[in-house]
Amino acid sequence: MTAPRIAPCLWFDNNAEEAVEFYGSVFGNVRLVSVIRNGEHGPGPQGTVLAGAFEIEGQYIEFINGGPTFKLTEAVSLAVRCDDQREVDRLWDALVAGGGEHSQCGWLKDRFGLSWQIVPRVLYEMHQDPDPARAGRVMQAMMQMRKLDIAALERAYEGR
Repeated sequence: MTAPRIAPCLWFDNNAEEAVEFYGSVFGNVRLVSVIRNGEHGPGPQGTVLAGAFEIEGQYIEFINGGPTFKLTEAVSLAVRCDDQREVDRLWDALVAGGGEHSQCGWLKDRFGLSWQIVPRVLYEMHQDPDPARAGRVMQAMMQMRKLDIAALERAYEGR
């Protein structure tokens, strides 16, 4: 893949390679695209990874091993559209494993501090329903959840 003109760049605390490996174990469709290593005059020890890029499910993402100066925040997240509850459950459990944090409304942080939104595709359809009462019930139900529950969202949608 040719690098796109604009791409997100994630700042890691010198563990970007570990993060890319972890994302590969969760999604499977991940590949390291490029690596820039510190040279003799680099900011880190010679030969260690300074920066690079990886592709996850077709999304090109750059990274830098910048150290502890900056932290990833919820201000940027990766949204994953899931086909069913099984996929929501699997990704949620895998991404919070090993020190991640549960949040609200389908959001979580993985152990590297990267925020994710694990969202069933059907939720987007429900939110866009022209009937404001249906969409409103779904929003109200979603706001009470951590990991999203498709069956509960569908009950709210139908008014049950």
